[in-house]
Amino acid sequence: MSGPYLQPLVYFFGQGRADGTAAMKDVLGGKGAGLAEMTTIGIPVPPGFTISSTLCLSYLENHQFPLRLRAQVEQSLQRLEGATGKHFGHGANPLLVSVRSGAAVSMPGMMETILNLGLNDDTVDGLAAQSRNPQFAWDSYRRFVQMYGGVVFGLPKKPFDAMLEERKKRAGVERDIDLPVAEFQGLVRDFKGLVRSQRGSDFPEEPLDQLWGAIAAVFESWNTRRAIDYRKLHDIPDSMGTAVNIVAMVFGNIGNDSGTGVAFSRNPSTGERALYGEYLLNAQGEDVVSGMRTPEPIARLRETVPDAYAELERTARTLERHFRDMQDMEFTIERGKLYMLQTRRGQRAGHAAVRIACEMVDEGLITEEEAIARVPPNDLNQLLHPTIDQSSQLDLLATGLPASPGAASGAVVFDADRAAERAAAGEAVILVRRETSPEDFHGMVAARAVLTARGGMTSHAAVVARGMGKPCVAGASALEVDEEAACVRVNGRVLNRGEWITVDGSSGRVYAGRASLVPPELGGDFTRLLAWADQVRHLRIRVNADTPADAHRGRDFGAEGIGLCRTEHMFFEGDRLGAMREMIVARDVEGRRRALDRLLPMQRGDFEAIFRAMEGFPVTIRLLDPPLHEFLPRDPPEIEALAREMSLEPAELQRIVNSLTEVNPMLGLRGCRLGILYPEITAMQVRAIFEAACTVAERKGRVMPEVMVPLTASVTEFRKQALIVRQVSSEVFSERQITVPFVLGTMIELPRAALTADEIAREAQFFSFGTNDLTQTTWGLSRDDAGRFLPLYLEQGIIEDDPFQVLDRAGVGRLVSMACDLGRRTRPDLKLGLCGEHGGEPASIAFCDELGMNYVSCSPFRVPIARLAAAQSALAERGTMNRTRATV
Repeated sequence: MSGPYLQPLVYFFGQGRADGTAAMKDVLGGKGAGLAEMTTIGIPVPPGFTISSTLCLSYLENHQFPLRLRAQVEQSLQRLEGATGKHFGHGANPLLVSVRSGAAVSMPGMMETILNLGLNDDTVDGLAAQSRNPQFAWDSYRRFVQMYGGVVFGLPKKPFDAMLEERKKRAGVERDIDLPVAEFQGLVRDFKGLVRSQRGSDFPEEPLDQLWGAIAAVFESWNTRRAIDYRKLHDIPDSMGTAVNIVAMVFGNIGNDSGTGVAFSRNPSTGERALYGEYLLNAQGEDVVSGMRTPEPIARLRETVPDAYAELERTARTLERHFRDMQDMEFTIERGKLYMLQTRRGQRAGHAAVRIACEMVDEGLITEEEAIARVPPNDLNQLLHPTIDQSSQLDLLATGLPASPGAASGAVVFDADRAAERAAAGEAVILVRRETSPEDFHGMVAARAVLTARGGMTSHAAVVARGMGKPCVAGASALEVDEEAACVRVNGRVLNRGEWITVDGSSGRVYAGRASLVPPELGGDFTRLLAWADQVRHLRIRVNADTPADAHRGRDFGAEGIGLCRTEHMFFEGDRLGAMREMIVARDVEGRRRALDRLLPMQRGDFEAIFRAMEGFPVTIRLLDPPLHEFLPRDPPEIEALAREMSLEPAELQRIVNSLTEVNPMLGLRGCRLGILYPEITAMQVRAIFEAACTVAERKGRVMPEVMVPLTASVTEFRKQALIVRQVSSEVFSERQITVPFVLGTMIELPRAALTADEIAREAQFFSFGTNDLTQTTWGLSRDDAGRFLPLYLEQGIIEDDPFQVLDRAGVGRLVSMACDLGRRTRPDLKLGLCGEHGGEPASIAFCDELGMNYVSCSPFRVPIARLAAAQSALAERGTMNRTRATV
């Protein structure tokens, strides 16, 4: 009787056949699955094999390989020798391999690669004889020793580079590939000596030893800082692991009829349907992405190696039709013959994602629903980036390559750690480097934009910035970046750390100073995509808007009402603040009413303008929420100045300020508690709301006010405030001889309100979940102070997401779900919405949709994101049971 079936640990591909398929990304990783699939459909791919990603985490835990893996690797090496006619470790006809990472989700540049593995003092002579090109053979050897020393042994790159530069200087050449053979041979000796001095042992000569060291290093690269940071940014689980791909080497550095490059089947910045990318002749892949040599645009390959270019164009179209998506491809040309080394779904800027999705619908490749699902909602952020106002005075510093669209201004910094530090302190910074490396990733996340002196459109800086939606200018060769002196010299000028520049990633231009920026205009593809999304989604999208300008902006972005109008924001300027302060310091009710009478026309005018902007869509107005001390100064000089202005003794005003000071104001006298203690405040605001509503209605305008009581903890609190709302609204309707329909509800932002939602729903017609405060009160966290330790919690895995950014389903979400259920049991037509910051976050929107809420509300620039996220949620839920929703 045979034992249980064991899944293979190694999957071979070559000679038109493969053990794996594109559907096996979880096992083969994206790179391995792509190589297997390309082999099967007849794309020219060098043969190789993939070690399953399932081994990664177990190796990282115990640092041992299973015995059966060693047997399967050796069997696969024999198959590889048969497919290539070469022999691993054989001096006369050596087989060399590359060893590359490849997770199920693409993580470009985050993990390790080793090329030319199998070279030693014996096989290098065989490669030289086989190729009839000793210079190429020894160039490959020195690359291998340097790469292996860095990846496997963890040696710093700088000493290797210094030795190389010294040899080039001595030989009088600028390019690495122009070094004479003797210099390459000397470099190999130097590099091996460096390894010996740093490690205390010789560089490994046995190819099998080299291979197992490389396999281990690729697995270990899963846990490098840059890989961990990348996974956090892109929500990739740590439990995924990486596969290891061992592929027969093909050489782009063998002569001028050879080369290597990166190509996209469409432009990843604009979405244009044309081959896009870069290449270098007589080079290996690291030369293109490292930024050490500036590559040529892919269109020029048509002139230099025309047959290979034609084959690349055909291959790109074939792969795009097969995978039904834009492809990101790596290729090598060896003596005129094209080999594909990778294909994967191409990362693209937000502009390109929208255009590609729409055009693929037009081309019949995908459906409208697939187009909706293809665009990550947060990518729409990139379409909403500001651009430079060309009518402003601009001081051009330099021009480079437009590597990632958008514009940003900030203070110059020259290292990633400082970028992260200054950004955490609230400063806008631009990261300026000669070229970026994966170690700079955390600084690129923190920076507003990235600027490099070297590199091309597919350099590390370009690819990473584009994926994050950061503006980037690469290859600005006029810049002389002195990172040690913390300055940059350009055309006779010197910019020091902290000076401001503006980077325009759309044009490739860099300007001195802070340029004026203008908001973007959205194109037809954006409108089409969101129109398709609107046809699919159930959830309504509203905007958080406190001013008429915000309301108009929200409507322009497709908002279907206002879900949160914070009335207190109207009091923080000019005469309004003075009247508000007068009300706070008043000694009696009459004094407060006099001050409120001054505020009434100001509030009424604001509400009227907001109602008009919303053109009949619902407007949810939250009554005054913050504690009163927020409207008063704190410093003695400011208190003294205000006292003079208000004809008060400074000591008296100080006494009032002290009396309003609270140990924990977020849990103090605020929200409905203010309205209960000072009912005249509620009465003034309600009068302003309904006088404005009547004015709009009298002029044939459409108006739909929703009055929201904040921070309700008990139904009795709500009932007391609701009584004022109903009394004052009736007075206004009687005075104006017109009635405006309205609804009256509350914010659910305290755990007690969620737990007693059935009682509150007897009185309230709608619930709006204020998840910012509900998160604070559920977790016992202060948003203002939690930043001191939440990053550590995230780093140590105590929490998966910042609960203020992504709704905590297990805790806060359970309270929200309970409140929805209890509320609708009492009042089946209860309207439900969410108006915290989570209202613009895709995962939180999906949760609201699952609960059957009527709407979410978010900041104006998040409205398009919410519209698309709601549509994607609806598509994901299709096929499940229908849910009953109250009519909005």
